[in-house]
Amino acid sequence: MDYDIKKGWFKNIDGDLLEKLMAETFGNVSREGEALVSSYGVLARIEVRVASKDRMEISTANRQGEMGDDEILDSKRRLNAFAEKATGFDAKARMKRAQDKAKKGL
Repeated sequence: MDYDIKKGWFKNIDGDLLEKLMAETFGNVSREGEALVSSYGVLARIEVRVASKDRMEISTANRQGEMGDDEILDSKRRLNAFAEKATGFDAKARMKRAQDKAKKGL
């Protein structure tokens, strides 16, 4: 999914800062070409690519098998916290921006 990066926020994730943020948030990170890849809880794969100074792509894949509600909620909270620190927008602002883009057909 595409996420906007707040104007002027890119300096907070430039260079190896995004990789450090992923390691702090999820406990692990590896580089696969242009993508940073991690995993946490029910999220078997979290892939992050910076498309430009104002746009980031985050895709996830869930682990197979039984998952407890607490583990699902913890994983979702951790992913939301990461997205907020990486983009500068909280979940509510990210949702509103996505809805606005959908209305405009972008």
